[in-house]
Amino acid sequence: MIEQSILEITSALSRANKIVVVPHKGPDGDAIGSSLGIYHFLKDKGHEVTVIAPNDFPQFLKWLPGSEDILIYENQKDHCDQLIDAAEIVFTLDFNMLERSGDMEVPLRETQATFIMIDHHPEPSDYADHTYSDATMSSTCQMVYKFIQKLRAVKQITPSIATCLYTGIMTDTGSFRYRSTSAETHMVIADLIEKGADNTTIHQNVYDTFSQNRLQLLGVALQNLRVNKELRTAYITLSQEELDRYNFQKGDTEGFVNYGLALEGVIFAVIFIEHKVEGLIKMSLRSKGTFSVNKFARAHFHGGGHLNAAGGKSNLSLEDTVTKFNTLLPEYREELAI
Repeated sequence: MIEQSILEITSALSRANKIVVVPHKGPDGDAIGSSLGIYHFLKDKGHEVTVIAPNDFPQFLKWLPGSEDILIYENQKDHCDQLIDAAEIVFTLDFNMLERSGDMEVPLRETQATFIMIDHHPEPSDYADHTYSDATMSSTCQMVYKFIQKLRAVKQITPSIATCLYTGIMTDTGSFRYRSTSAETHMVIADLIEKGADNTTIHQNVYDTFSQNRLQLLGVALQNLRVNKELRTAYITLSQEELDRYNFQKGDTEGFVNYGLALEGVIFAVIFIEHKVEGLIKMSLRSKGTFSVNKFARAHFHGGGHLNAAGGKSNLSLEDTVTKFNTLLPEYREELAI
């Protein structure tokens, strides 16, 4: 983000009072953490700030400071439309195409607000007036820290802001295991701990919150695990019936795909989750090394993301989606085979 843009944003923030912050549909730890980080930062400066999420977010994030103030668009559409229409500035966080905001896309396109995008995914679109995009960053939360730094306001980071940003960096880096975790990431984390983020409590709240149903669902997922040793690939399937049997709640399958990737010799892992109401199979893809799940998801499953972490979807049945996936794998033999 160039200095001229920072000057213009500083000027815009000095004039604006009504601000809306928007994460992507199906918000994860990075989306919610970055949104709440910006929320607390701007609120502390005296702005009237509202976080509006397109749909609900996982239970394991609902302890975050300020999470109780997040409005869910699909539950309060009319009220949220009014807030978006009246907004002077809209921050869009952790996505770079307005389609990722789901049903919020229409009111967002119609508002006259100034748009500020902060995001770490590749190939950003050009809807924002000010774009801070860096695909080399570990997370949008790390970028929000850098954004605050560019505003020369790091000293204003409170324990609440630090907690939210630490959570997003932690979840989007797989607890600092992914390749995107840099020396700078650790320096940012160190400063967030200095500023009040309790790393032990955050890890416990996010990762040690399994309900009995969620733990049993994990057991089913592991029973459904299949491995292609020749192509170093593992995948998991979960049907709607299996989700319903264990009273699936949003976020319950978070991290399940990593069990496949943890297998010795596996460098490509996928989980296929059936969502009959939406008529979709949703996919999470993970990889190790140089195999790009971003390219794989973009080419075949209407998705994308990062080199080693991406999402996708299919309009086929669960069985047909898995068949398609297995049919595609041999095309990547050179990249996957031992």
